[in-house]
Amino acid sequence: MAFAPPQRLIRALGETAPDGADWLEKLPEAAQQAVALRELTVERVQVPGGRSSLVVLVRRADGTPAVLKLAPPRARPEGERAALAHWGGLGAVQLLDAGAVDGALLLERLHPDVSVRSLPEAKALLEAAGTLRRLWVEPPSGYTFETVAERTGRQAVAMRAGADADAALVPLVDAALGAREELLAAPPEARLLHGTFRQSKVLGAERVPWLAVGPDPVVGECAFDLARLVRDRVEDLIASPSGAAIARRRVKRLAESLEVDQERLRGWVLFRAVESGVRALRVGRASDSELLLEFASWL
Repeated sequence: MAFAPPQRLIRALGETAPDGADWLEKLPEAAQQAVALRELTVERVQVPGGRSSLVVLVRRADGTPAVLKLAPPRARPEGERAALAHWGGLGAVQLLDAGAVDGALLLERLHPDVSVRSLPEAKALLEAAGTLRRLWVEPPSGYTFETVAERTGRQAVAMRAGADADAALVPLVDAALGAREELLAAPPEARLLHGTFRQSKVLGAERVPWLAVGPDPVVGECAFDLARLVRDRVEDLIASPSGAAIARRRVKRLAESLEVDQERLRGWVLFRAVESGVRALRVGRASDSELLLEFASWL
């Protein structure tokens, strides 16, 4: 079978990783080798698939359905492997080949077309938050995961460069970087976090109703992980006359339901929204940037 990468993956790598062409060129051969190593039967490539990985629907030698995922090194697949192994299927998709060393991930088959985004908004937030809570565990001893301070430090450099290039960004970038400094000055207890959690990262499953997928794990405070969920369906928030009030209520409701400090959550929501907005502008997604920065201005 030809393992042609979906156009969504090609476009995303073109935006964020100009050097990704080399990985894409080698991807079909890498996929063939991963399939052969695990003695899998290929059904099809998942389309549209992810923005940072090739997802292939397969069956194991015993006929069990599974998913084979291949991602470039910049997507940190070994970090994902380590996190999934540590969670052991509790709240997250089950890793089926913990001992593999080829960079590919064999995962239990979920329902790729069914995420909590298919639910009404209030129910979606409730289910997503409940799933996220199960992931917040102590990191394994001797972990090598990036910390929130390290990840946001890299992002802060890029944000400041963006503000230097566009004076209109300066007020929001200054506010976001100031919030980060305050938050890192006295962080609460650190946990293993999903890192890129949102509604679309929670898929329907067989053994439990919902499981998280696609972590980019990081170690830090829980409010950082929850922040991205606050702005889910941001286009609907911006279109609503009461969008700003709804966003602030989300911060309050999610902070209370997951027992995190409301002001710390608000600070991380601000930082992550501005960071995403500046990054979207940098890669040419001006409309996405406008939505994210307007959302950030409400906070």
